[in-house]
Amino acid sequence: MSGESANAILRGQVDLLDFIDWSGVECLNQNTAHSLPNALKQGYREDDGLNLESDADEQLLIYIPFNQVVKLHSFVIKGPEEEGPKTVKLFSNREHMGFSNVNDFPASDSAVLTPENLQGKPVVLKFVKFQNVRSLTIFIEDNQAGSDVTKVQKIALFGTTVETTDMKGLKKIEDGH
Repeated sequence: MSGESANAILRGQVDLLDFIDWSGVECLNQNTAHSLPNALKQGYREDDGLNLESDADEQLLIYIPFNQVVKLHSFVIKGPEEEGPKTVKLFSNREHMGFSNVNDFPASDSAVLTPENLQGKPVVLKFVKFQNVRSLTIFIEDNQAGSDVTKVQKIALFGTTVETTDMKGLKKIEDGH
């Protein structure tokens, strides 16, 4: 992150929730009683009583595919003051990542979340790194207190869809000469 967080989402950026391919969403090391939909799905993520929790240790690895290409501008990750995420690394278009190889690849961007971020202040990404995003992997490396359980109340991704040309809709222009 360029170190700056926006006070508000820039005009023209939308919540990318409607463009998530839910059939491919995965979360490694989630507590099954406190799983990813609690933090990601509309309605659930607005309920502070529901959250995503890590299981064996503090780390979480979240894979979010999109049903069309998007440009990612910023994100919000809300969480409690102590168990909320601290170090977050984002990877654009990296599939099949696991805890064993997550450090083998350079992150497209990373952030250390502040108490303001955990309360809902957006984190602006290096926009040039997120221009043609088909999937996003979010690696939550640790939490604020260094405890064994990380809790995430809300994950929201903001950006725009990439306008694509429908090649089937184009008509061949005949050369009449």
